Amino acid sequence: MTPIRVVLIEDHDLTRVGMRMALQQSGIEVAGEAAAGVEGLKLVEQHHPDVAIVDIGLPDIDGVEVTRRIKETHALHSNGSENGNGSGTSEHPETRVLILTLRDNEQVVLAAFAAGADSYCMKDVSSDNLLEAIQLTHSGSSWIDPAVAGVVLQQMRRNEPAQAGVVTATVEIGAADSEYTQIIEAYPLTERELEVLAQIVEGCSNAQIAEKLYITVGTVKTHVRNILNKLCADDRTQAAVRALRSGLVK
Repeated sequence: MTPIRVVLIEDHDLTRVGMRMALQQSGIEVAGEAAAGVEGLKLVEQHHPDVAIVDIGLPDIDGVEVTRRIKETHALHSNGSENGNGSGTSEHPETRVLILTLRDNEQVVLAAFAAGADSYCMKDVSSDNLLEAIQLTHSGSSWIDPAVAGVVLQQMRRNEPAQAGVVTATVEIGAADSEYTQIIEAYPLTERELEVLAQIVEGCSNAQIAEKLYITVGTVKTHVRNILNKLCADDRTQAAVRALRSGLVK
């Protein structure tokens, strides 16, 4: 199996070196690394990696701008291919962007997704979760750190941009709405499962859900497992997003 190829754009030397070693030990190929945004963009253009891991706080241009330029470059190549004037996406598939940062405030999170970021991780993410995030991002899904999932869900609930230029489509996860409807019709949720799902959307933990619904944590875990199975969701965040998009939870 061909290893996932990444370019790592991170200005903190120790963080960058540590991440490179962890990724290489996990079978990820680090095609290049940079300590600044402009240098990182050159590496992305040169190596066409599967995933670019981009820090928000870069010394020259920030990670949001780096993300925007990566996505714009891909769009230009795509248009060139369609018009017969470029190398095209068949030769250079899209580089997906995983944001890595210490910042979890709403403005930064939404700006990153508006620029086209595919996934968002906090810097204290575990090695296992980082690997999972890279794999999901590479496969075309999104990985959103639980620390910022609430911001994304709130934005989707408002169903309107929080600031100029925010495009809600950049944070869509998984299948299309029609597919959600088919899933829900095939595997309807019980009344209790809907109650648990509503609490998941609110960002409640299993213990908090148990307390609010007057049931045991073990029962909550069973309901959560059933909800994930019925919605074909990989995790609670994905289930919450699908619940909102399908109208199961308002």
